[in-house]
Amino acid sequence: MLRFFIKRVLLAIVTLFAISVTVFALFFLGPADPVSTMCGQKQCAPVARQQITESLELNKPVVVQYASYMKGIFAGRVIGSGQSRIQCDAPCLGINFRTYEPVSAIIGRTLPVTFSIVLGAALFYVLFGTALGMISAIKRGTIFDRLASGFALSFSATQIFFVGSVIVLVLVLQTGILKYPSYTSPFDDPIAWVSGMLAPWIALGLINSALYARYSRAQMIETLSEDYVRTARAKGLSMKAVYFRHALRAAITPVVTIAGLDIGGQLGGVAITETTFSLPGMGKTAIKAVGEQNLPIVMAVVLFGAVFVVVSNIVVDLLYAVIDPRVKLGH
Repeated sequence: MLRFFIKRVLLAIVTLFAISVTVFALFFLGPADPVSTMCGQKQCAPVARQQITESLELNKPVVVQYASYMKGIFAGRVIGSGQSRIQCDAPCLGINFRTYEPVSAIIGRTLPVTFSIVLGAALFYVLFGTALGMISAIKRGTIFDRLASGFALSFSATQIFFVGSVIVLVLVLQTGILKYPSYTSPFDDPIAWVSGMLAPWIALGLINSALYARYSRAQMIETLSEDYVRTARAKGLSMKAVYFRHALRAAITPVVTIAGLDIGGQLGGVAITETTFSLPGMGKTAIKAVGEQNLPIVMAVVLFGAVFVVVSNIVVDLLYAVIDPRVKLGH
């Protein structure tokens, strides 16, 4: 286990290094001038152009720019010179050239919002969607199976902004069952945090649980037809033992893979959900940064998204051995 974990961590470091080089090259080695790009349609004044150039260190060789950027992440760095000199402490991801606020501070402010949305919704759609699909497979052909399949088909064809708008209209504004979506730190007021997150949790949870119900149903049906499951039945084991001891653990392994990738990707920003509920998360911040051509913020969000996906893959690989004993780590 330890050897496998070390190998996966080393591979993750190499992967993240390659991603960081690629992202940096896309933004700073392309045909477009980064300063002109961030100025947009406006014509930047010479002073503004100079400030942007110094903040991004565009007056230095590309290799030096990349090395300085990576140094800032681990040790901090000084950005600019003279009166525009800014001390950016680690992890330094650059400076918002419009407000001169450290990008790390922006990420630190928006990331907890995204984490709250994703982790709460993930708990909903993984547990509810998987359980619905598994039970539907066990009760294949019954009324429950038809209703579950109808639910999965309906919500998998629905968009989050529609479901979110209906929830806000009906459950928040008209009936007052739910509190208007807002973010409060769970460390300050856990009850306010839960009540403010319920609407986005339900919306994102319903959309994703439909997909998990369909996928887990298909996996469970396939697993129930395997030879070892039929052998377990032939040995006289109870149906409860067959379903939970043999079929469930094997059927849920692919679902864990999908869940790990989904959660890792969503932690990079659930932009539509955050926009629908007006929550200042990382995805909504990234959309605003793209509209403003604010490259340091866009780069930081892309890198964070890559980190979450890579880390989630490592976690999924380690969970394999726990969930399915047939999986041998390192092979």
